[in-house]
Amino acid sequence: MSALMNYTIPLFDLNFNQEEENAVIETLRSKWISTGPKTNQFEDLFRKMLGAKYALALANCTVALHLALVLADIKEGDEIICPSLTFVATVNAIKYVGAKPVFADICSYTDLTIDPSDIEKKITKCTKAIIVMHYGGFACKMDAIIEIAEKFNLKIIEDACHGPMADYKGKKLGTIGNFGCFSFFSNKNISTGEGGMLIMDDSQSFEKAKLLRSHGMTSLSYERAMGHSTFYDVVELGYNYRMDDIRASIGIVQLHKLKGDLQRRQELRQYYINKLADASSMIIPFLDHPYFSSNYIFPIVLKSSLQQKRDAIRIMLAERGIQTSIHYPAVHKFKLYNKDQIQLPLTEYVSDNMITLPLYSALTESLIDIIVGELKECISRLS
Repeated sequence: MSALMNYTIPLFDLNFNQEEENAVIETLRSKWISTGPKTNQFEDLFRKMLGAKYALALANCTVALHLALVLADIKEGDEIICPSLTFVATVNAIKYVGAKPVFADICSYTDLTIDPSDIEKKITKCTKAIIVMHYGGFACKMDAIIEIAEKFNLKIIEDACHGPMADYKGKKLGTIGNFGCFSFFSNKNISTGEGGMLIMDDSQSFEKAKLLRSHGMTSLSYERAMGHSTFYDVVELGYNYRMDDIRASIGIVQLHKLKGDLQRRQELRQYYINKLADASSMIIPFLDHPYFSSNYIFPIVLKSSLQQKRDAIRIMLAERGIQTSIHYPAVHKFKLYNKDQIQLPLTEYVSDNMITLPLYSALTESLIDIIVGELKECISRLS
């Protein structure tokens, strides 16, 4: 499929309007565009939205994962149990600190989150943490994972990049483990182009995270410009992981839109489910999921299929103007990670036979009718 193909129905569309433009213009006219008051406001709104004690805005979710691992005191040679059915950044961050990713399988074809029983099987004396990824904004089995973490004295890092405002038994995703990591990449529920957030409840970790975000410096440029400090020391070997006020100003607007966006996504997911109720050739994951989801994506899994068939269906849909995707290629199959030749049969089948269909708040029921009709016809042709 050509990257330049024009799609009649895209996979995703930004929930942007004049409000985002006005917010950016206001920030530009303020003459303060790097980390400053808008970033502080964005952090505070996000923290309150989730009910977390501390939130730190960052350049992206990958660096949030990296900082979480540093704050969890993960060192070279440590082992971190993680999913393979995730974006590769979840796993790359483990290698940034010299640790070893240990892949666990998913629960089932209907629950694409990491399997607690497989997590426990993979624990060794070198295991120090578990990274969970709340796939599509659907919560992992956190009670079982917490029980395992407490039993073996492990840290829990939540990759909640798909799940702003999704919940699990009354708690927001990202607030259940030791650290929660969020993404504001352009196709996420909250879009700022690039951007991320790290949340936590531990004050010492938060103070260290603030230092690490900005070169290990004891004060920021904005604080010095406001006269709060005229001197800084460097007390940690830090990074340049800051978010700027331009992106934060967009994020503030996006946060105010989030509730409506999530409600509309929920309605569209249910419409998809109703229209696909007679489609015996596919599985719709998370049909019985009992908790509120952000519905970041709408994946289906083909039954009794092969990767070649899935790919052919995607090509046929693209030729009809419908953009689809795969969430995700299995990370343990990438060249960088396949040295151990491990097998995760459920992850591998799902990765080879999944199609992610369009889902965004501006999508309409009439467009879903078209998508579903074309999808059924494509599957029928290849049966």
